[in-house]
Amino acid sequence: MKFFAAVALAHLLVAHGFVLQQDKDLRPLPTQSSETALNVAAEIASSDMKPRKTREERLEAASKGLQVHCVGLSIHHADVEVREKLAVPEHDWNKASSEICMGGAVAESAVLSTCNRFEVYYAASDARAAMADVTKYLADRSGLPVSTLRKNLFMLSGDDAVWHIMRVSGGLDSLVVGEGQILSQVRQCYMHSVEEDGSGGKVLSRLLNNAVAAGKRVRSETAISKGSVSISSAAVELSEMLSMDDLQLPFSEARLAVVGAGKMTRLLITHLASRGLEKITIVNRSLGRPKELQEQFPDVDIEIKLMDDLWDVVGRSDIVYTATSSEDYVIDEQRLEENGLAGGRPLMLVDISVPRNVGEDCKNIPNMFAYNVDDLKAVVARNTAMRQKEMIEAENLLREEAQSYIAWREALSAIPTINQLQERANAFREEELKRCTRKLSNANLSDKEMEAVERLSRGIVNKLLHGPMAHLRKTESIEGKQATLKELSAMFRLEEDESNRNRRRR
Repeated sequence: MKFFAAVALAHLLVAHGFVLQQDKDLRPLPTQSSETALNVAAEIASSDMKPRKTREERLEAASKGLQVHCVGLSIHHADVEVREKLAVPEHDWNKASSEICMGGAVAESAVLSTCNRFEVYYAASDARAAMADVTKYLADRSGLPVSTLRKNLFMLSGDDAVWHIMRVSGGLDSLVVGEGQILSQVRQCYMHSVEEDGSGGKVLSRLLNNAVAAGKRVRSETAISKGSVSISSAAVELSEMLSMDDLQLPFSEARLAVVGAGKMTRLLITHLASRGLEKITIVNRSLGRPKELQEQFPDVDIEIKLMDDLWDVVGRSDIVYTATSSEDYVIDEQRLEENGLAGGRPLMLVDISVPRNVGEDCKNIPNMFAYNVDDLKAVVARNTAMRQKEMIEAENLLREEAQSYIAWREALSAIPTINQLQERANAFREEELKRCTRKLSNANLSDKEMEAVERLSRGIVNKLLHGPMAHLRKTESIEGKQATLKELSAMFRLEEDESNRNRRRR
């Protein structure tokens, strides 16, 4: 009916010189034909035939055996050369999730892409088919053969996937244990998943929301984040540690510059300022963000230069940090040679971007010392060792949060049985009520009295069902839940009733 209504509307609009475009605005129709208008109307009708699922429909889908999985790679499993091929900007996370779901095997999906990890969280009933869809997407996006990808990927399912996202959100899986940025990133992953164009359904959005709550709890109830360092501060520590060896110069005397003016640069300047930084040069494509940083750090002499002056700044600096969102190299061997900066005095390049801003070939140049995020592992090993006690406390809290989600997820499996139990009991009630009504027809009961009889019947049924349904909903082991479901199905012949309904439908 919607299709024919849309077509009729299109005819009416064409007659008056308008067309209803896909954004559903009325626009004048100077040259378009009525056929074009009808095509648009047909597309609108088709899209309207697929409304967003209701809460009941999402619950039903979630109860049909959807299992949570995670596929990805991180700084612990894959080199930056592989990670950068899969990196997705945050504004494209929902687009990537939607593409993963297009194959049909993946019911829900969410992408988390940061400088240290690329992970796909998804829910599916057929794990093998879903894995094939996700792997195909990763291979297509990266341009890498599946055989190469599999050497770098980790794959987790069920409780293992749940435990992983809890550890990620809690900062325990980070290169720098306890760092706070990952919690914000997981929160953004959740927020995007529940947006209009997000692909997170009942199961996945609940998991991500629980993970955010778990990350907050860990940071408020343990000391895991106190005194912790970020990637930016680890980069500062690395350059400070290697300054004398590489540059033959104390770090306090080194001339510093940073390319980019985003969040990572702000954190970088924060940690440099804590070490007594007095002056730094920021190179950026525009002046807006660098000027904001000038206002935020009034005690630091920040010189601002545009990208046209990049090589002049590099030429007079001792340490250059790069932290831009560029997907291509900003500094590489060829550009350094073209600008006469190859093989001269010592220069340290510290790249904290993914995709990388500094080409690997810079290491071929004499007196050039180039480092990327993978080189920070040695710096943060000491940080991890100092946090063992906090990590144990944090893991205990995360296990509680993970178990809470798993219990909720298992409770969904009881929904079909609960519905069948209610339907069967209600069918018996109505049948007996009709029989009783016929016997009471000669009793001249008023409508109000008959309503009281019906309410009585409903009350009796509800009280009888309360015990079994409460038992189904309560938290217990997966094996116990399955055994209870099987016993109730057999006791009330629910499977037999379901098969009879299916035969009637045929």
